[in-house]
Amino acid sequence: MFNARKLVLAHFSVAFVAFLGALALGAWQMFVRSPLSAWVNNPEHYYRSVTAHGTVMAYVMPTLVAMGFGYAVTELALKRPLVGMRWAWAGYWLVIAGTVLAAVTMGIGKASVLYTFYPPMLASPLYYIGVVLVVVGSWIWVALMSINLRAWKKDNPGVAVPLAMFGNVAGAYLWAWTSLGAAIEVLVLILPASLGLTDTINAGLARVFFSWTLHAIVYFWLMPTYIVFYTIVPRAIGSRLYSDTMGRVAFVLFLVFSMPIGIHHLFADPQVGAGFKFVHAAMTAMVSVPTLLTVFTIVASVEIAGRLRGGRGPFGWVKALPWDNPMMLAVTFSFVMLGFGGAGGIINMSMQLNETVHNTQWVTGHFHLIFGGAIVLMYFMAAYELWPQLTGCAPLPAKLVKAQVWSWFIGMMVLSMPWHLVGLLGAPRRMAYYDYTHPALQPQAWTVTMSAIGGFILLVSGILLVYILATASKRRATVVEPFTFSRAAHPAARTPAALNSFGLWIAMMIGLTVVNYGYPIVQLASLKEASVPVIPIGSR
Repeated sequence: MFNARKLVLAHFSVAFVAFLGALALGAWQMFVRSPLSAWVNNPEHYYRSVTAHGTVMAYVMPTLVAMGFGYAVTELALKRPLVGMRWAWAGYWLVIAGTVLAAVTMGIGKASVLYTFYPPMLASPLYYIGVVLVVVGSWIWVALMSINLRAWKKDNPGVAVPLAMFGNVAGAYLWAWTSLGAAIEVLVLILPASLGLTDTINAGLARVFFSWTLHAIVYFWLMPTYIVFYTIVPRAIGSRLYSDTMGRVAFVLFLVFSMPIGIHHLFADPQVGAGFKFVHAAMTAMVSVPTLLTVFTIVASVEIAGRLRGGRGPFGWVKALPWDNPMMLAVTFSFVMLGFGGAGGIINMSMQLNETVHNTQWVTGHFHLIFGGAIVLMYFMAAYELWPQLTGCAPLPAKLVKAQVWSWFIGMMVLSMPWHLVGLLGAPRRMAYYDYTHPALQPQAWTVTMSAIGGFILLVSGILLVYILATASKRRATVVEPFTFSRAAHPAARTPAALNSFGLWIAMMIGLTVVNYGYPIVQLASLKEASVPVIPIGSR
């Protein structure tokens, strides 16, 4: 019995509706910046749209997907009702309330500070209160994931935690610690200034606290995707998971290495010394280890599928893969975009090379490939896989799903690749307008036009996604097959204790964060001259 069905469906439904709205804003932004449109003559409208687009895509949509997917995994993997259902609904409504409050504030032009909300620009306090409500709602989810795991382990002493639940709880713990940086920034520094209690703010310290969250949040976004990689993809394509142990290692390494690396976003900022910038650059390289382990493990799992289908020789298994299966297409496209985006990330983490691409459209292309490409595509697949369990519908139409997967991949590549090119040429991001009639910019006009076309392809793909999910219930299933997760090709006789619990890894996560952030935070907090006058947005 899937007791959390309505809860999960509520999270996914709001997530994808908000996502579609943010997609429309993104397409509009690309259109009005391109030679295809006359400029709207009001930069405020552009930045208002960018703030809403980023806030939904960075906070609202992935948080709701992670929460909904987490509740589903808890019941389906542990095979027991969710503990704390009332609290789960309370967390959901907090997220909804925070989203509405922030959306209204952005809509009336009182919060056009972009989703990074870097001081000294300050939005209305209502925007920050809305963001805080979203985070508090998600913290309820974190607590429930821990409570449900503890209850299950109490009833199943010595038994290996199912891999899907292990990754789910790892993601919850990561988010609890990750979100703390932005929470401190907002509650201690930003809200008092936004409420008028002070007319200055320590902008450098605020940026360091936000960097605590800024990069690690990517791995919170990524955790549901990796759970799909390890525990759904092999089963969906008729294979076995190459290694359960490798999956556990990847999840705990994300806990350790994804937190103490955020200062690489501040390479151009003077308030942090070169020594700590170097440390964060080196630690950023380490986060590639769990990603490379995952690529190896999932490709090996995919090869098993090809071999089981009769593939022979070094590469004959590739041809034998089930390419008509939407999941096979999705994981392939996700890995391609992860490869391109990850290669760009190696550039970003280098102190020297970062100087070339800092604050250019290269950065925009990089994070759209990672999040909008590799991560969000697998969110779609998680929804498609769970939808029969949530609605009682028949299996979703494969042709439509494949069309949606193809269009998302094509749209994202067309959108982001021109950004990489013009970023190398020095095109700044966060610009409301480019004058492509100027002789120096005219040769680049085609790039933003191509990106605008990619944005509209993505919008069409998003509409198709919502259509597939919204109409699925019209095709009722006579019997809904029980949901299953992938099985390991060689089940381990015994799971090591360190890979069946989180105490060691949480201690390492906290310890590395204190080492990598402690001195810069203490130093900046003690500098009175670091405070600067605030700049209220929307007050004029």
